[in-house]
Amino acid sequence: MLTEIFGTTLTVWFIIPLLIFSARILDVGIGTIRIILIAKGLKKIAPILGFIESFVWIIAVSQIMLNLNNFYYYIAYSMGFATGTYVGIVLESKLSLGYVIIRVITYREASALVQHLREANQPATVIDAEGQNGMVKVIFIVLKRSNSESLIRKIKEFNPNAFYTIEDVKFVSGGVFPEQTNPFISDKYFRFLLRRK
Repeated sequence: MLTEIFGTTLTVWFIIPLLIFSARILDVGIGTIRIILIAKGLKKIAPILGFIESFVWIIAVSQIMLNLNNFYYYIAYSMGFATGTYVGIVLESKLSLGYVIIRVITYREASALVQHLREANQPATVIDAEGQNGMVKVIFIVLKRSNSESLIRKIKEFNPNAFYTIEDVKFVSGGVFPEQTNPFISDKYFRFLLRRK
């Protein structure tokens, strides 16, 4: 009898809230990644993630509906939602999916940086422009997001004071791109996600 009461109490006050919390982390994390993939134009896997997300959500909500008088389930549900959002953002940043465009504006002569980029098989487009304080060079570089951090380090090495911006690119067509250097995100494993349209 004591074992049954203890087992029921453990299930009601610990196991079920933990399952609700975990399910919310999973479904919200998947949902965050799904939305980011759609925004990046990587739509092939989004329906699969949507199915998993809604299936897990139904499991979590069904436990809430069966136990509407248990306030701890509401807390577990809400905490799982918040944690899942954070987990989804962290996962997306680790995956480094898609392409970005980096715009570099420099007053310093940029020929050494451009030459280095081209020798490293990283195409760059350079134009002359006029800034507030005189003539500048503007360099446009489109590359896979997973390679952006190493490129920024190289830009800072050549010109620590260069102004640059980074933006996501939703669609890429044509152009010349170097081979992927990150084996985890290589086209070999995510060809259906990352192939250029």
